[in-house]
Amino acid sequence: MSFFKKIFSKEKKETLDKGLEKSKNSFLDKLSKAVAGKSKVDDDVLDNLEEVLVSSDVGVDTTLKIITRIEERVSRDKYLGTEELNKILREEIAGLLSETNTGNATSFEIPETEGPYVIMVVGVNGVGKTTTIGKLANQFTKEGKKVVLGAADTFRAAAIDQLQVWADRTGVPIVKQEMGSDPASVAFDTLESAVNQNADVVIIDTAGRLHNKVNLMNELTKVKRVMQKVVGDAPHDVMLVLDGSTGQNAFEQAKQFTAATEVTSLAVTKLDGTAKGGVVIGISDQFKIPVKYIGVGEGIDDLQVFNKFEFVDSFFK
Repeated sequence: MSFFKKIFSKEKKETLDKGLEKSKNSFLDKLSKAVAGKSKVDDDVLDNLEEVLVSSDVGVDTTLKIITRIEERVSRDKYLGTEELNKILREEIAGLLSETNTGNATSFEIPETEGPYVIMVVGVNGVGKTTTIGKLANQFTKEGKKVVLGAADTFRAAAIDQLQVWADRTGVPIVKQEMGSDPASVAFDTLESAVNQNADVVIIDTAGRLHNKVNLMNELTKVKRVMQKVVGDAPHDVMLVLDGSTGQNAFEQAKQFTAATEVTSLAVTKLDGTAKGGVVIGISDQFKIPVKYIGVGEGIDDLQVFNKFEFVDSFFK
């Protein structure tokens, strides 16, 4: 289809292809077994396809949507050969992703705002939250933006230290306090500093605890409220970072965090080390929150802007 045209640079696309290789190979292997010995898409093939999608971490609800769409095409086209199934899946999954991911950005763009554009990053410990912040800082800096980091995850000394390492690596200023300090106070100081420096982007790290949803909600609400004393419409983006390698566990984390705070975008990390790339499709569809970034490698430049067409193209290539 025409919308599968190449819009990334060759280097970025090669990184994406390599990062999704395990997911693609696992999926296509299962798909070939699902249609083995079949020449047309019938009920048996659809049952097998359903199993393939669920086992590829697409999720039950999203899988049923995809199966329904393909059933409608089978009914409409009367005869649908199994050799066409790969192409049809590409089209239907791209269509599904388009319902949530309406944009098609290919660079690290930020909207125009009065004052700095504020991103509050949430997510449990261990998902790659701080690393994602560091890689974002690197990308925004390369785009010519002035970035300030805020270490508002004050419950772990390691979190503050790790963010400092990324600040040093990317050459951006960081605002931090002692471990155990009030996270909202750190956020307030960060925004004040950013305004004084005429910064373009502020990225605030937050604590990754999830054992008590009420406490988490109260804490994140307080951080937001205090930031708004400095920048009235902050935060402009509440980004939830999820570890794609955890498959269905990422769904549960998304459920918990979207219940605790208003999440406006997603970053899905660690897709290169796993065969669970299908989780991106399911999470995007189920939570109706756009996937903004994906991590497809350990390198500092391996955080990519999520592009639905390029993703599907690499997944089914």
